[in-house]
Amino acid sequence: MGKLTIHFKNFFREVKRKRILFLMIMPILVYFFVFAYIPMPGAYIAFVDYSIGKGIFGSPFVGLKNFEFLAKTGDLWRITKNTLLYNLAFLVLCNLFQVAFAIMLSELGSKWFKKISQSVILLPYFISMVIVGFFAYNIFNYDHGFINTLFTTLGFPKHDFYSDQGIWKYIIVFFKIWNQTGYGMIVYLATITGIDAEIYEAAALDGASPMQKIKYLTMPLLKSTIILLFLFGLGGILKGSFDLFFNLIGSNSILYPQTDIIDTFVFRSLVSQFNFSQGAAVGFYQSIFGLILVLTVNAIVKKIEPESALF
Repeated sequence: MGKLTIHFKNFFREVKRKRILFLMIMPILVYFFVFAYIPMPGAYIAFVDYSIGKGIFGSPFVGLKNFEFLAKTGDLWRITKNTLLYNLAFLVLCNLFQVAFAIMLSELGSKWFKKISQSVILLPYFISMVIVGFFAYNIFNYDHGFINTLFTTLGFPKHDFYSDQGIWKYIIVFFKIWNQTGYGMIVYLATITGIDAEIYEAAALDGASPMQKIKYLTMPLLKSTIILLFLFGLGGILKGSFDLFFNLIGSNSILYPQTDIIDTFVFRSLVSQFNFSQGAAVGFYQSIFGLILVLTVNAIVKKIEPESALF
């Protein structure tokens, strides 16, 4: 009990000594407390037959019954596989493009051109996926789409993109990269900016070329940031980009085998039933899967390179 008292005294002494810093992080702490920790008991909805009138804890407990609808449909493996593969492609390719663009921008000499380029690359992040879906429809539409109009003008036959399952996985990945590259690039660009310029000056004096600087200096110094962001991304590996998929694919059932993910499948399953419990069950399934994956990968990273691990 005495040691606990000492720890509390030390804590409050530290808070008093660095009160400005603690005040700066207070909004973040309040945000996570209100939106992340207070709603946690709501996960119990996944295990009850939820009724608005009875409330969360007044509704009858049904165990794992709410998880059965995913397994009974026979689509669990398909939508889980699609979600995993899409998110892995997003995670790897988006990080690859973000690093590449961050390095290219850092190598630009003209400040005004660098600022313009950064703004242009960042702009797609602020465009609504509803607008993206509108763009895609006007590009790939069979009757009046830009590509089919071009094909007709050049004398080629039209292609029905909205009946071609195979091509949409590439279209979806392209739009995801286009949307996310600018925002993620900022983190890597900030890391590169924080690297001591004297390191590059010393390398230049030793006769290192720009490509050698990137290969032997920039990339190794970015490694910790890449691993950290990769681990963060793994936490949501089973949470699909619902807005992207829904606005690009909509209710086109022909494309479901290749483009259906957990979020869109659950949306269609629940929109007619209005079942909160089944929706909560899927969210719980996604969260537990992501937690196990992050813990596993973090343990592997910790053994290989402890300094890059999350904890």
